[in-house]
Amino acid sequence: MDTNNTTPYTLRQLVLYFLGLGTWGFGGPVALAGYMHRDLVEQRKWISEEDYKEGLALAQLAPGPLAAQLGIYIGYIHYRILGATLAGLAFVLPSFIMVVILGFIYTQWQGIPWMQAVFYGVGAAVIGIIAMSAWKLTRKSIGTDKWLTGIYLITAAYTVWKENENIWLFLGAGLIYWWLKSPRKKISLPKKKPADLIKSLSFPLLFNTSLSTSGNTLWQLLLYFTKAGALVFGSGLAIVPFLYGGVVKEHAWLNEQQFMDAVAVAMITPGPVVITVAFIGFLVAGFAGACVAALGTFFPSYIFTVVPAPYFRKYGKHPGIKAFVDGVTAAAIGAISGAVVVLGKRSLTDAYTIAIAIITVVILWRFKKIPEPLIILAAAGTGLLLKNIQ
Repeated sequence: MDTNNTTPYTLRQLVLYFLGLGTWGFGGPVALAGYMHRDLVEQRKWISEEDYKEGLALAQLAPGPLAAQLGIYIGYIHYRILGATLAGLAFVLPSFIMVVILGFIYTQWQGIPWMQAVFYGVGAAVIGIIAMSAWKLTRKSIGTDKWLTGIYLITAAYTVWKENENIWLFLGAGLIYWWLKSPRKKISLPKKKPADLIKSLSFPLLFNTSLSTSGNTLWQLLLYFTKAGALVFGSGLAIVPFLYGGVVKEHAWLNEQQFMDAVAVAMITPGPVVITVAFIGFLVAGFAGACVAALGTFFPSYIFTVVPAPYFRKYGKHPGIKAFVDGVTAAAIGAISGAVVVLGKRSLTDAYTIAIAIITVVILWRFKKIPEPLIILAAAGTGLLLKNIQ
């Protein structure tokens, strides 16, 4: 662990920052990654550009929620395991509490009729927020490098076309850029193969898909959501199709409307979008179900971040590794930019929502100090108003 003499912030400051981000950070993984870069790299200068890129690359290569993994890695940079653990908990806890409260309200009133109206406005504003975040990340990380620009455009186009992210595209981008920048250099890597490392760290149950799920409901929830957290690549809403197949089709824990409401709850609350799992868990088995679902989803992400982190810290400054990380980062930002288009097609459904998104972009462009939560609140009110007059 670094001492405070060499670290520009204390562990307490870091935890408070992630508590704030988890409380007020709307927009999903794209926006959250952008906030971390803006706040911690550009403004406060707590984290270097290189460290941020390493964290983004690792988060993109590993399964699980991108924003949470990036936050965990940032916590690891100067405060190792303790920092990673506290940063991850601080980031997830506020939205977890909010989702559990909404789950309680939902079960008491048998649904939330106003939720769709709120999401109507908030969803459009979120598109504007993540569009600006993607633009800032692109401008900062891609620059004028023609190869990085090419990688960025290809992955952005692929994401728009397929509406998902492909880990092989990220790996290929890293390897191609490494080859272009250091074709004759050898890189000393740990002798242990990645597959062996994953197997040694994973729960035996994680990859045993033949296990019976006829036991206790909480056990079923833990097993299912652990698989979701460990096996689903891509950020934010990438986990939704996987959850739909298991929660609605396979186990029939929720009906179609309940599942869509769960997704809407995740979108109108701050923090990681994947927190929808806590809402689902609450509807299935109460508070215990929410805790089990969240633990099962986020714990594999924590493991897949802190275990490779020492190698990224040790080897990340090597020219060859740096070139690989730059290539993966360009691909990751391309996928993030493509996700803006994919999400926009789902959220911008008429002239009103398009107008809300455009106004959000203009406000963020012209008035850089306006807090995003204020924009979200105004969009929620606009959504309620528009739905009531339509």
